[in-house]
Amino acid sequence: MKCVILCALAAVALAAPQGYEAPAPVSSHARSVDAPVIAIVRDERVSGDDGSYNVDVETANGIVYSESGSPGVAGAVASSGRLSYTAPDGTPVVLTFVADENGFQPQGDHLPVAPEFPHPIPQFVLDQIAFAEEQRAKGIIEGAPREAPSAPSRTYGQPL
Repeated sequence: MKCVILCALAAVALAAPQGYEAPAPVSSHARSVDAPVIAIVRDERVSGDDGSYNVDVETANGIVYSESGSPGVAGAVASSGRLSYTAPDGTPVVLTFVADENGFQPQGDHLPVAPEFPHPIPQFVLDQIAFAEEQRAKGIIEGAPREAPSAPSRTYGQPL
């Protein structure tokens, strides 16, 4: 019986795939009709011995990407670049960026912008702040200045 189990385990181990292979190429029949192949018109990459680099890529559908970088502060890489393309609605999109010791800093007209500060405070917020101040002044809510008790209380009292 032990021999049969040992032989079965050996057969399973031998039948298991050995090593890894590259995935099969995607045939044109498997690719979605809605996803055409876009040609790369330009792809230039230069790496310097000092850690600097330049990348310039352009596709046939008008996407243009350019980035350059070099060693920055504390071993980090300081890079900057530009990406441009046409949005599906026909709007040209341009994104420029800097990435350095201050983080990633994108800029573009298409990016959302926070309102200027100080921005106007809505009236209902001002009303709520005034109400809270009235409550504090009456001692109804915490945060109001209170007189310190002269000695610890030994009895229960009505809450303020």
